[in-house]
Amino acid sequence: MLDREKISQLLNRLDAKLGARGITGEICLYGGTVMCLVYNARPATKDVDAVFEPTSKIREACLEIAAEDGLAEDWLNDAVKGYVVDHPTRTYLELANLRVLVPEPDYLLAMKALAARFDTNDRDDVIFLIGKLGLKSAKEAFEILQRYYPIDRLRPATRFFIEELLPEDS
Repeated sequence: MLDREKISQLLNRLDAKLGARGITGEICLYGGTVMCLVYNARPATKDVDAVFEPTSKIREACLEIAAEDGLAEDWLNDAVKGYVVDHPTRTYLELANLRVLVPEPDYLLAMKALAARFDTNDRDDVIFLIGKLGLKSAKEAFEILQRYYPIDRLRPATRFFIEELLPEDS
């Protein structure tokens, strides 16, 4: 598991490796990494979900870090890219050779709700993000989700969960 401190160390190591290659990179973090690193809403995450450029150069640097630290080769992976749609971001960290972006919390809520697997940390993440956004009704939550994804892609279990958390109308 990667905790907040370890993720920060890894991002700084990645920055140094890119600098040694004369490369500037950009990475946008998602999922549990943002919940842990940015919001301190959970103690750790199993990997770093991200979209990054230049893809092959960052992958090479991450493989070196994995070998040096005994980490899984996919400690940083872009499996999330198939779910990412256009969304607002903000700069979380600006290093010498690496710019680290994160999505705004409304988009993170939409992603989490869409992918929700309630036998994982997703349940607590959704609860945290609803609170962070100050949502008062299920209608508000569904309006946010629809900004980014068709509402019919939302699993029925997730819809019921949100409706249980928040009254239908407020």
